[in-house]
Amino acid sequence: FFLMVGMVSDTTPASQAAWDHAQMVAGITSWTICSVGMMVFNKLAINAFPLECTLVAMQMLCTVLAMLIFQWRQIHIGSLRDALQWSIVIPFFVGMLLTSILALKTAPMTLVVTLRVLSPLVSLGIERFYPNPLRVSPAMFASIFGMFLGTSMYVTKMDDKNWNGIMWVFLNIILAVGDRLLQRLMLAKDQYPVDISIPGLTLLNNFLGMLPICVAVWWTDELHKIPATMASLSGLGAVWVVASCIVGVGISYCGIWAQSLISATSFMVLVNVNKFAIVLLEVFVIRTRKPHPLQVAGAIVAILSGVAYGRAREAIQKRCQEQEFEKSGIPG
Repeated sequence: FFLMVGMVSDTTPASQAAWDHAQMVAGITSWTICSVGMMVFNKLAINAFPLECTLVAMQMLCTVLAMLIFQWRQIHIGSLRDALQWSIVIPFFVGMLLTSILALKTAPMTLVVTLRVLSPLVSLGIERFYPNPLRVSPAMFASIFGMFLGTSMYVTKMDDKNWNGIMWVFLNIILAVGDRLLQRLMLAKDQYPVDISIPGLTLLNNFLGMLPICVAVWWTDELHKIPATMASLSGLGAVWVVASCIVGVGISYCGIWAQSLISATSFMVLVNVNKFAIVLLEVFVIRTRKPHPLQVAGAIVAILSGVAYGRAREAIQKRCQEQEFEKSGIPG
């Protein structure tokens, strides 16, 4: 679906405003579906195939092949300078994927999604150095308090064996914020955009990202473990691995697509909204572990605070746009 929409997006729309709205809805919806699927399938895949570097390498390879086969005509890279400018994103992108897998390998999904609620705060702080930074309101500060309260409620009842996962989650947050802020900086028309199409960016992310991942496969000695791991892989486990690769294509493409349409902070808030579905899936469907009721309550408080933060953010942004419009309408 996202590949087809991406190809249609290259045509000239009859109504630019209507097309922009449709594109935003399609991009955000596609990314939301892929994001939830990626979290769930990665959790199942890493349990069935416990070679994290190899799993990420397979996902990247599938994305590269998908771009070359289905999006070849849409791949556009303006210049070598644009490609080199975008290459700054690659280490953050690769690190984000790998630490996400490692976090899911050592911690439950509810822990990962609850702590990730704090990611917009890091994004907001760094975004202050942008050419056109966003403002902060009292409602946002109240929402931030709710985020910390919810995460504190969750951590108080956390198993001791999950503390190793916290390290990977926080490292993942830092890398994800860096990835999304840099992508936003080079995608937004009012910042420093590169002349590269979305399929081209997706191809660069995964093709160049495979280089350090392949080194990691060799460095961690996973290369020698692949035959034995493949031999012990069950049919259902193979399904989860394949599913994670397919959804990985979607998340790579739709992540760039969505971030080209909204601010980095708004994108982080969108991530928080997806967490409701992930918490419900782990508690009621997957049932890998039964969280304490206080943890469930803490996760809900943190996620709701993240949603409130997003609404407060949007209100400030709308107010700033109205003020700029009023100023532009003053004669003289």
